[in-house]
Amino acid sequence: MHKIVALWAVPRSTSTAFEWMMRQRGDMDCLHEPFGEAWYQGENPLWQRFKPGDVTTPGLTLESVWDDIQKRAEQGPVFLKDFPHYINHMWTPDFLSHFTHAFLIRDPAKTITSMFNKWPDFDEGEVGFPEQRALFDLLTALDNGTTPPVIDSDDLLEDPEAMTEKFCDAVRIPYLKEALTWEPGGDPSAHSWWDGGSFHANLAQSTGLKPQARKYIELENTPERVQQVHRRMKPHYDHLYQHRIT
Repeated sequence: MHKIVALWAVPRSTSTAFEWMMRQRGDMDCLHEPFGEAWYQGENPLWQRFKPGDVTTPGLTLESVWDDIQKRAEQGPVFLKDFPHYINHMWTPDFLSHFTHAFLIRDPAKTITSMFNKWPDFDEGEVGFPEQRALFDLLTALDNGTTPPVIDSDDLLEDPEAMTEKFCDAVRIPYLKEALTWEPGGDPSAHSWWDGGSFHANLAQSTGLKPQARKYIELENTPERVQQVHRRMKPHYDHLYQHRIT
């Protein structure tokens, strides 16, 4: 089986932009949240807001997704980005041993306000920070204290070239500088099973991962529920942040 590089992120963490960059490489089979599709709209959905009558896909399960990933890895190297909370019940040492793991984190003030903008009724169980931390800690324990690589979104956007090169070195794949630029008008939604791509409209018009000034989000004028979720998520983010690649 070839290498399966898994980038474990949280929603609204610039992970699709990172995935889009990885697609430009052309040397890996890139998958967009494959476990998420089964979690949200497989034949037995697990998301908290599922209601009878919502879209489901017969035959699509977390197990069928895993079978497909393994078949792809028999043909060549695979990159996937996904969210740990979709599969936290599948984290056996054997299952986890199949992946080269890496983490993408982002300030929860940014991810949570972005989720609220897209999904005002989002459930806290969809935010993903506790599971991201739990997976990180589990992998560290399984590797006798060696931590998997962590990239912070703000660091990535401030210096895409340096951080992408460090990521590639950490997961032991070649660094391809040319993958950081692309022609505008691409269609990231073609690889997304969710809502036709409205989440990726800005990415579709972009021309690459280019340096951006760090921005900060003020929470004072956000709903109390958003602030409460932020207070609950921030410690998990802070825990991974101290291990980030710099």
